[in-house]
This record gives sequence, C-alpha cells and structure tokens, in this order.
Amino acid sequence: MTPFIAKLVWWAGIIGWYAIRYPHQRRSRRTPIAKTSIVSRRQRAGDGVLLALSFTGLFILPVIYVTTNEPRIADYPFRPALAWLGTAVFALALFGFYRTHRDLGRCWSVTLEIRETHQLVTTGVYRHVRHPMYAAFFLWAIAQALLLPNWIAGPAGLLGFGTLFGLRLRHEERMMEATFGDAYRAYAARTWRVVPGVF
Repeated sequence: MTPFIAKLVWWAGIIGWYAIRYPHQRRSRRTPIAKTSIVSRRQRAGDGVLLALSFTGLFILPVIYVTTNEPRIADYPFRPALAWLGTAVFALALFGFYRTHRDLGRCWSVTLEIRETHQLVTTGVYRHVRHPMYAAFFLWAIAQALLLPNWIAGPAGLLGFGTLFGLRLRHEERMMEATFGDAYRAYAARTWRVVPGVF
C-alpha cells in the first residue's frame, strides 16, 4: 500500500457510495410513496448547516487533500498497515450502506420525513440497530482517517459527521416515536442505536 493507492481507495469508496445511493435516490422521487402526503418532517433552521458541515468533512476537505496534497503542514507519516485497515473499514461501510438501502426499500428518504405509506422497518440490519445508515457513515469517517495521513483531511469526517449525528439523532428518534408510538418504543427497547452491544 502506498499513499497514492490509499487515495485511490478513498476515491473508490466515494464512487461506491454514490453507486449504491443513486438508484435509491432516483427511485424515491418516482415511486408512489414520493407522491403521498408528508405526515411528519423534522427540518430545523440548523439542518442545512449540519449537512454542509458533514459534507465538508466527508468530501470537500478530503478532495482538496487527495487532489492537491494540501495542507502539507498537517501531514504525518504514512502507515501502510493503517491504510489497509482503512480499506477494510471502507468496504464494511459500503456493505452497511448497501444493506441499509436494501432493507429500507421504498421507505428510504434523503430527508427526515415520514409519509402516509411509511412503515416501521425492523427487519434485516434494522433488527440489530436503529440507525445503520449513521453507523455506515461513521465507518466511512474512520476509514478516511486511516487512509489519509493528514491531521486536517483525515479526521475531518469524524468531526463533521459526528457533529451532525450528535445534534440530529435525538430529533429523529422523537419523530419516530411520535409517528409509531408504542411500536417504536418497543423496538427501541430491544435494539441499539448504532453499535450492537455498545451504543
């Protein structure tokens, strides 16, 4: 493993994520569920800022580093073993994205909203964790930190996405509880939020 190949792995992960997300995003706009009424939406004034912060950490800053090697002042020695570990973690993240999208099916939405035809999904990967999409994003951020030996570009994803996660999760869970009531409370009681056995 070389620094150049580690950067290619990062690019491959980004392309892989987009290849997984795009068909679901496209279908979500065309299916009957997209035409049904929204019964609940949690959109707050700061959501755009949180999404921009996450996007900057997971994409903008790493792209600058991967394409220009800047800021070099924040570089630290490249460790091939960490890059190989980062490759494995990114592969796991992509698998998590795939399973989450597949298990949600037509209930997937890019925003925090629930439509009339939405159902509470508790099967597949959702049988174990309530927020597998967030888990996959955390794995992506960890992989980025392992692949890019730069104190700014590497951990930027953890900082950006971690902020979004910390400030958004409570509102999402309240929306689910308000919509699905006792069914969601029972589901929450038997599952973990992001990491089985930990959190």
